[in-house]
Amino acid sequence: MSVLVNNIIFIVALLFLGFFIWLWISYRKVAHPKWKLPTDVFPEEWRRILNAEVSFYESLNPAEKIRFETKVQEFLLNCKITGVETDVSPYDQLLVASSAVIPIFRFDNWRYTNIREVLLYPTTFDHNFQFENQDADRRILGMVGNHNMEGLMILSKEALELGFKNGTDKHNTAIHEFVHLIDKSDGVVDGIPQLLLERQYAIPWLHIMKMEIERIQKGKSDINPYGATNNADFFAVASEYFFERPELLEEKHPELYGILEKIFDKRKLQ
Repeated sequence: MSVLVNNIIFIVALLFLGFFIWLWISYRKVAHPKWKLPTDVFPEEWRRILNAEVSFYESLNPAEKIRFETKVQEFLLNCKITGVETDVSPYDQLLVASSAVIPIFRFDNWRYTNIREVLLYPTTFDHNFQFENQDADRRILGMVGNHNMEGLMILSKEALELGFKNGTDKHNTAIHEFVHLIDKSDGVVDGIPQLLLERQYAIPWLHIMKMEIERIQKGKSDINPYGATNNADFFAVASEYFFERPELLEEKHPELYGILEKIFDKRKLQ
């Protein structure tokens, strides 16, 4: 009798286990749908926009441009871009996708699995995600969502476009937010992107951040003062500088430039 009971218990346990495995697989399919890869030819009109508006792309050699285009298509296939009381043109889509691709361009297998949608607001917004009230303290240009907004990013359309129109100001809001997203991919936004930063560079990176933040606080740095807010914002602000004005960063902050080059280009680690 006990053998029969044990067998029944065993069978029931297997059924429960199978049921929970089925639930988990079903959840994964919903939460992380199959990654889509591009199959269409890159539109010539898109290529003209990238050449005219994205200096990073324009500076690449022909083979690198093809790789950039593929990554742009891949991003747009896997991340929805939605306008909130504003239109979203192919131009805007390409700027968002380029902002995502630029920081991870040298990493062949990188996928933004922690974002599903970018919301484009017409202008700046406040902490309540409102942009209509002209009297409100609307200073936010972009934000990576958390908690109930996990998987979302909000960008000011004005800031997105300005980030590419002015290539000398060391600012690019969209790149800033995607760097936060990269930082977040290891589970915490702390300015130490473990998936990009080799372990041996972590301590030197922390040291450089500390020194540079102190210089900002003393008014002895040309890095955006917002970078002194915390390590995460320093990483994002310094990354904007790195991609917008690399030559100037190398001239004024050679040590910072050197380690950012290693973070964003895996070939430098080999």
